[in-house]
Amino acid sequence: MAALWIAVTLILFAGLGAWLNSKATVIKSELQSATKLLSPLKAQIAANDATAAGQTVDALVEHTSLAREAANDPVWRAASILPWVGPNLQAASEVATSADDVARLGAMPLVKAFQSLDWKSLTPTQTGSDLEPLRKAAPQVQAAAHAVRETSNRLNNINVEGLLPQIAEPLVSARSELKGLSAGLNSAADAARLAPGMLGADSPRRYLLLMQNNAESRASGGIPGALAVLTVTKGKIDLEAQTSASALGSFVPPVTISPEEQAIYSGRVGKFMQDVNLTPDFETTASTAQAMWEKNSGEQLSGVLSLDPVALSFILEATGPVEITDPVVQRIGSELPAQLNSSNVVQTLLSDAYAKIEEPKLQDIYFAGAAQEIFAGVSSGNTDPKKLMDAISRGVDDRRILLWSAETEEQAVIGKYPIAGLISGPSVSPTQFGVYFNDGTGAKMDYWVKRKVQIVKDCTRDGYREVAVRVVSTNTAPSNAGSTLSPYVTGAGAYGVPAGFVQTNIVAYGPAQSNVDTVVKDGVKIPFAAQRHSQRPVGTSTIRLAPGQSTTLDFTFGHIVQHAEPDVAVTPTTQPVNEVVQAPTTTPCE
Repeated sequence: MAALWIAVTLILFAGLGAWLNSKATVIKSELQSATKLLSPLKAQIAANDATAAGQTVDALVEHTSLAREAANDPVWRAASILPWVGPNLQAASEVATSADDVARLGAMPLVKAFQSLDWKSLTPTQTGSDLEPLRKAAPQVQAAAHAVRETSNRLNNINVEGLLPQIAEPLVSARSELKGLSAGLNSAADAARLAPGMLGADSPRRYLLLMQNNAESRASGGIPGALAVLTVTKGKIDLEAQTSASALGSFVPPVTISPEEQAIYSGRVGKFMQDVNLTPDFETTASTAQAMWEKNSGEQLSGVLSLDPVALSFILEATGPVEITDPVVQRIGSELPAQLNSSNVVQTLLSDAYAKIEEPKLQDIYFAGAAQEIFAGVSSGNTDPKKLMDAISRGVDDRRILLWSAETEEQAVIGKYPIAGLISGPSVSPTQFGVYFNDGTGAKMDYWVKRKVQIVKDCTRDGYREVAVRVVSTNTAPSNAGSTLSPYVTGAGAYGVPAGFVQTNIVAYGPAQSNVDTVVKDGVKIPFAAQRHSQRPVGTSTIRLAPGQSTTLDFTFGHIVQHAEPDVAVTPTTQPVNEVVQAPTTTPCE
């Protein structure tokens, strides 16, 4: 009799095993099929193929539904309470359920929102753009972001210790995928919620536009020599009140900035519009610039937008070339290209204009005219919407396009992303190292300077992390630059720097709570200014380069408690950012 019960028990366990195995096969097969659809779905959305994306997401939901059904089989759920095997079955069920939630509650509403948008109608035109579909789509995008965020949190709460590799590895992979997806959806939800209002859907918005000139470096890019007011009404863009920073004069008493920034960057930040971005913190720059504009004109603007000529080159890739049509601007720039395009705009605005137009006031008129033509090109209605979004994304990624809103609630959302240009807060990596350049020549010589920034040491000393950041600067100007380049470009020694030489204040930031220990110049330890900004250590050193000369500064930071991969932020220059920021090459602590 006992033998019979043993036989029956073995048969039952064998049947249970076979049943569970069949369900596991279904779960694995359906999730693999669903995974294969993700790349095509991304490509279809990128190609603006709403019909194909809808069909793909329907197939995606079909596969995830079958996987979820198998994972919720009564026998499977009953076996989940068994020792050893139970936690693995529970984890597999959670992965299948999460995949279905992402497909149903994330991908499906997101694609429906995508299908409801006519991206061409969102592109700026001379009469504006239709922002209402974007506003209507915002709740769907927000719901999708919420669903993915909650799903990601559920998977993160599963303890992978003790799970079979066949279960643990896909779980860890799913966590990583969802983390990236959740971040993307969160930003899309925030953009969909803010964009209509900030683009003037309800009432006109007026933004101060700072055109940063990389030929004279400032921490966030370059001197904001050219200014304008950008009026946006229901997506229609108008460039108004164009002027120069120098035309605003000095502000006495100066605009108040933080004591930390005043100690590092001097009171010039609050005194001259040309110096508002000596600090790398764009919130300080923008709020100071807005206050200066209000003092000068009496108008309180909606916010501040900043970009540089390299960002304009990205935008011109989307709009195509633009003609200089204003007769006055044509006459001033008669020796410059009659057509600006993505290939010539940087050299034209940052070098050739100074060589061909000697009078600074005429240079300002030319720069204003060029900006007017480019923004007219954006609003022509002929711009490829995908290329325009790609251009803006590139500008934001390179920190060449920065945005600040005077509305507290809007700024709180913007502050979560790199477009805010902050030096602390949720948009900043815990292990961010920042290297920023401020011109000390008083001229436009930074067009000729090439930079390299690289982490050259990342090790542990006395229980703390130690990181060294190397900054290599080279003055590529011709040897006779002092006599062949325009005095306006070289400065002609007006501030004590010989013509053709370049002087730069290099400011390096480490992670919060760490220290800047040493600065070594060309192999020799040198004194430096050590301060703090928002709990981050700041080291400053000044270099001066003759034509053809290079120099190397190594900033060593110690007492670092953060363990994440280091992130390097730099002042955007005329070089591609990925050419400036080099891959790490580390040496051991001595």
